[in-house]
Amino acid sequence: MSNTKELDKKYVANTYARFDIEPVSGRGSRVFDECGKEYIDLSTGIAVNTFGYCDEEWIKAVTEQMNKFQHTSNLYYSAPCARLAELLCKRTGAKKVFFGNSGAEANECAIKVARKWAQDTKGEGDYYIITLKNSFHGRTVTTLKATGQDVFHKDFGPFPEGFVYADSDSVDSVRELCEKYPCCAVLMEPVQGEGGVVPLSVEFVKGVKKLCDEFGMLLMVDEVQTGNGRTGTLYAYEQFGITPDVVTTAKGLGGGLPIGACMLFERVENTLGAGSHGSTFGGNPIAAAGALNIISRIDENLLAGVRERSKYIFSALEGKKGIKSVTGLGLMIGIETERDSSLVLAECIERGILPIKAKSKIRLLPALNIPMDDLKRAVEIIAECAGA
Repeated sequence: MSNTKELDKKYVANTYARFDIEPVSGRGSRVFDECGKEYIDLSTGIAVNTFGYCDEEWIKAVTEQMNKFQHTSNLYYSAPCARLAELLCKRTGAKKVFFGNSGAEANECAIKVARKWAQDTKGEGDYYIITLKNSFHGRTVTTLKATGQDVFHKDFGPFPEGFVYADSDSVDSVRELCEKYPCCAVLMEPVQGEGGVVPLSVEFVKGVKKLCDEFGMLLMVDEVQTGNGRTGTLYAYEQFGITPDVVTTAKGLGGGLPIGACMLFERVENTLGAGSHGSTFGGNPIAAAGALNIISRIDENLLAGVRERSKYIFSALEGKKGIKSVTGLGLMIGIETERDSSLVLAECIERGILPIKAKSKIRLLPALNIPMDDLKRAVEIIAECAGA
């Protein structure tokens, strides 16, 4: 028998409340634990395994690059990095891309871009960044402070200053902060994932964009979880009728390898110069090759399938016994249950389904191409567990 759990408890930092599961193999949306039990995975490593486990096309792209060279310094050119940046820019309208290794790093880059842009164009005093209450932007000291939840603002202080928090979906609240503080940017998630899978309204997002134009601020969109096809468009901001100045993403971008991207649009394309930012592993050739394969395959046919699967989940669960509400966008869905969601989640796992949680909700983040038979079986079990 595996002794992984004993080794983990003895040697790994106690930062995770793990479920009693050790995945050892997987294919598509099915995963097997150390005892051979099969599960339908609805979490994909928290929106990371875009096409599920062991996707053959992705493996081929990654392996081909591994057999060439695994890493080179950013002091030299790298074809996978350059080609990925080109593809992202052509698909979004961005002008430049900075690559890091995670969503937190992408957001750190965005914050630095906003501050430097403000110094270059507005003066040193305009450094405040508005984020939204109930948001989540990462676990570095700075992105924790950018996160609009008090629970994250303890234990690790003092935190950097310069962040203020507006009420989600209140344009008036954002305006009040614009008038009170010398602000350079607004940073927001189209769907507040860790905050409970809560989509912002189109009216609010458009209203914030107008305020950014009025007060001369940048609009920065955190698409770490919503991006890369997750919500039914390549990036969720497309569904809100706005063009941001900065877009950050990670998670599903690499399909299972660590990579983050900060996409810079026209207003800020030249804000970063040589030496102003950097990352040893950012744009790593293997991770970039994996991401290039992922983004090149997110076409309208796949996105239509995401929207179809999303519609099915909503229709199959809304109004069912034990379910209070279903929220989200695309295949980023939160389910509010009448019963304690932890109990519902435990029963789902026992019956071979692997969702996760977001606050008090059951959260679904399945592979974008999850087979409909797997999805229907999983949703049936969730409904039964919620209504038990």
